[in-house]
Amino acid sequence: MHRFILILGLLLPFSVLAQEMATDTTKAYKKRVLESTEIDLLGSYYAQDGNNGAVTGGIGTEELEDLTAAIIIAIPLNDDDVLTIDAGISDYTSASTANIDPFVTGSGASHADIWTNIVGTYSHSSDNRNTVWSANMSVSSEYDYFSFGFGGSFTKLMHEKNTELSVHTNIYLDTWTLIYPRELRPFDVGGKGLDDDFFKENTITGNPDYAPVFNGLNERKRNSYAFGLNLSQILSPRLQALLSIDVIQQQGLLSTPFHRVYFKDVAPSYINNIHLANDVEKLPDSRTKLAIGARLNYYINEVFILRTFYRYYTDDWGIASHTASLEAPIKIANRWTLYPSYRYYVQSAADYFAPYKGHHSSAQFYTSDFDVSKYDANQFGFGLSYTDMFTDFRISRFGLKSIDLKYVNYQRSTGLKAGIITGGLKFVME
Repeated sequence: MHRFILILGLLLPFSVLAQEMATDTTKAYKKRVLESTEIDLLGSYYAQDGNNGAVTGGIGTEELEDLTAAIIIAIPLNDDDVLTIDAGISDYTSASTANIDPFVTGSGASHADIWTNIVGTYSHSSDNRNTVWSANMSVSSEYDYFSFGFGGSFTKLMHEKNTELSVHTNIYLDTWTLIYPRELRPFDVGGKGLDDDFFKENTITGNPDYAPVFNGLNERKRNSYAFGLNLSQILSPRLQALLSIDVIQQQGLLSTPFHRVYFKDVAPSYINNIHLANDVEKLPDSRTKLAIGARLNYYINEVFILRTFYRYYTDDWGIASHTASLEAPIKIANRWTLYPSYRYYVQSAADYFAPYKGHHSSAQFYTSDFDVSKYDANQFGFGLSYTDMFTDFRISRFGLKSIDLKYVNYQRSTGLKAGIITGGLKFVME
């Protein structure tokens, strides 16, 4: 819209343009929203392990390693407009998803894959900097899904910028490639049927009459609609508060097609001591999520700051959760800051969850994914940040503005353990 107005302005008579130019010379100097191009280089290494793999019906390894790299480029287009490009790539290996086909060593794309993502955001600020709107578009891809997203936000600053109200919305349109556990594929009515050679080449032990009633998932698409509202208020020179409300509506394929389920009322069948699945998880095709959060930041002195956060979450699948976190930045030198942090999380189980061999075959919906089970989790973090507003260190035309390094350790009551190391460099073009 801003560019459209500029184009209309070029069509006005030259006398009007000259009058406007003369008027502009009397205006006070307007500081640019972003003085120069900024580049963030980010990277992380993540590793987890546990014994409740959803691919194997709530038992077995959850081992996964992920290496991610990203670059964020913020480009000032003029005094008021900024274009931001955020591109990332993630390379992961997973012993858990390798069990989609445990009968073959190294089960193809599901064992190791690359995720890519790119987001473009255009933002515009008003002359007095009290109004900001933005629009974004994103694309991401992995071996079994493709996602396209778009959205925008509007922010209004009031009361001499002491109050900030913002709304944002995003829509994501996802398409899945349906990949089922290997032993169920011959029974998919939309697949090859019993002509598959898999059972001709393997011997079934336990219950030899393995004949699951398996109908593949009908839906391949998932749409997500998100809306959020944030209200921030400076309460005093030392205290700032923020209230946030987020609503998400999802429709379509909300089940993961390669998550196995085992029924308690069906005799087990095996091939090479591998328990053959009775079905894949089946979940409703809609879900509504609501999250309400509050943040309170307190400036103690030049050395210490307290940042607190609480969020309540609920959805129509029966999950309710509470999140509480505390971060206490400590300035240890002119340019160096430590960031110790702690986060506690607790949730109830979804209505459709039961552990391995906990479901009845007569149920309509079922999953053994421990991500929707009842659990609590503790997260401890420690970070170190270096900031140089004068960018004394330079590489060609780029000055180093900041360095960030952080480690987080995560432990869940189900036994899942994870750790992540993240780092970032921010450069400013001179």
